[in-house]
Parts: sequence; C-alpha cells; structure tokens
Amino acid sequence: MRKGLVAAAVLMLAVSTVSPSRGLRAFERGDAPAPDHEAAQASESFSGNVDYDGRIVFARIRFDTGLGPGMGRARGSRGEPPWAHDYPTADTHLMKILKELTVALPRTDGSNVFKFDDPELFDFPIAYVSEPGYWTMSEEEAKGLRNYLLKGGFVIFDDFRFNDWDNLEQQMKRVLPDARWVELNETATVFNSFFEIRNFNFGYYGKETYFGIFEDNDPKKRLMAVAGHNQDLGEFWEFSDQGMMPVDITNEAYKFGVNYFIYALTH
Repeated sequence: MRKGLVAAAVLMLAVSTVSPSRGLRAFERGDAPAPDHEAAQASESFSGNVDYDGRIVFARIRFDTGLGPGMGRARGSRGEPPWAHDYPTADTHLMKILKELTVALPRTDGSNVFKFDDPELFDFPIAYVSEPGYWTMSEEEAKGLRNYLLKGGFVIFDDFRFNDWDNLEQQMKRVLPDARWVELNETATVFNSFFEIRNFNFGYYGKETYFGIFEDNDPKKRLMAVAGHNQDLGEFWEFSDQGMMPVDITNEAYKFGVNYFIYALTH
C-alpha cells in the first residue's frame, strides 16, 4: 500500500527528530511519582494534565495495585508505580508521531492522568493502561469503565506478560461480565486503519498475541478494547530517541500506537 510506505518513511524521520523529554513526574491527581526536577528543567514544555480544549490528549489511567506497601513499585526501574511506567515520555512521543503523520493535531505538551471513575475521562475517547497485571479497581471505577466503553470509549492495555493476563481477564469480567476476548490477526480492521501492520513479533517476551473485546461480542461491530500480551509498546515509544533500540523496531511499535488512535477516532 503506497500510503503505508510513504507514512513509514515519514515515521522514521519523525522518530529520529523527537526531542528527549522526561517531563515532569507530577500531575493534578495524587499518588504520583516524586518530581524529577532535572527532567523538568530539560522539558519545560511539559506541564502535566492539560485543560480540555477539544484536541486529542494521551489519557493514561492511574490505578491502585492492591499490593502491600512498596510492592506496587516492584517493576518500576525508576521507582514509579506500574501504571506510570514510561510516563510521560512514551505518551508525548506517540502524540508527536501522530501529529507528524496525520491530521489529528494532538496536544504534545502534556499527558493527562485519570482514574476510571473520573468524569473528566469522558472528554478523551482513548485511554491507555500500563501493567494491567497489577490493575485493581473499586466498584465505582469498574462502573466508570463500563460506562466509558459503552458510550464509545476505547482502551489500550499494554506492558504485560505471562500470567499477567489472568488479572486483566478477571478485572474486565467485573466491567463487562459477558464480554469475550477475541484473538486478533492481521485482517483485523484496527491493524489496517492507517498502516498495514504485519509484524507481530518484535517484543521482548516471546511471541506477542493481540486480543480485543467487541461491542456485543460481534467482531463486525466496534472494537472497544485491545490488549497486547507479551508486548510493551510504551517502552519502545519512550526510548525511541535514545539510541538504545533499533529504529526499525521502534517504528513497528509506533505503527501500533498510530493505528490504535486512528481506529478509535474513526469508529
């Protein structure tokens, strides 16, 4: 597809020109990692949660882990809780790529953080959950997510592996008891919404597998949630400008992010 080839070429250029940005590790709703003042000085354009103005903003979900003191930070190499892994750099990097390649015009100066019971989340049609293997919810959060999905919201589950799947499945049963996860292959509309994605095996943890939940459990209807098991797209987005990973691999990760957003915005 010519469109995909042209966009891929632009993607490589955009990845190479994204500026390093750790951003402020602070935002308006508590339970945040400690502020990184050195990073803040290096990225003065990042201001945490931004006010709604009709533009697309990366919306990340904050959640409690249900683990003992300190255990909720077990996987965070920089001491952040699981929901904040790769925050906010992965978020703003993806928005910069989306802005470079599409007419979506997202904001790149902040990444909003919400819980699922926050009514402000409904201003943002796409939500991202990192490390759902640690994810727990209150009844109000489960209700909020149910309403969000049924009213047209789209949720991305990323950065989980192995038996983390069991917790994701258990939590989603609380949200949509009758919903079924369906394995997605290369023919799925979400993988053809902008790029034609054909590379499903470039992660860290062996063969990744992608699953979705469809409205009324009908694959012909709207995809409401997508989960990449044994995948960590956020990690690739965050470090795409650091020279730590091959450009072709980080490009593959960006393709998934762009497709997820374009799909959600058009369905």
